[in-house]
Amino acid sequence: MELAVSKNEKLSIRQKSSKPLLYIGIVSIVMLFAGLTSAYVVRRGAGDWVSFELPSAFFSSTFAIVLSSLFLFIGLKFAKRDRSSLMWVFLTFIGGLAFTYYQFQAYGALVDSGIFFTGGNASASFLYVITGLHLAHVIGGLIVLLVTVIQATRGKYNSTNTLGLELASIYWHFLGLLWIYLLTFLLYIR
Repeated sequence: MELAVSKNEKLSIRQKSSKPLLYIGIVSIVMLFAGLTSAYVVRRGAGDWVSFELPSAFFSSTFAIVLSSLFLFIGLKFAKRDRSSLMWVFLTFIGGLAFTYYQFQAYGALVDSGIFFTGGNASASFLYVITGLHLAHVIGGLIVLLVTVIQATRGKYNSTNTLGLELASIYWHFLGLLWIYLLTFLLYIR
């Protein structure tokens, strides 16, 4: 016997399960980076570790992701007050693009300094892997933000419907905090 599930019940189930599923995904990302930073520390102890200065573009990208996170925070507040969040979500997306741009600028500066992904320098390889994986997650976040911008354009978000905006916010704020942790780690664990 099949039970008929109404549209409202499906929506309620989706709303109740979305955040826990997102948190499970975030925990898996935390575990990935915990493993990478642990491997970094262990490998650093091998004795042939080469230290180098981080490109200044990494600091510019930090400013971009923190500012974009602030924009998304404001956008969510606007939606909860039945005001348009479109401008703020769009600015968040632009901030994410700026973060991506500065990351590639940093990679270019590393290459210009003779620091490559391969070539026997384990510290450089770890730097590229750790920051590259974070950037991959940011690109995923940009896709989410693009969908959120489209939904905001359609006026989807208001005081009674902020789920998509909340999920995007949780993930984007997490990526910002993760970047700050990773940059701090890379600065002080040399």
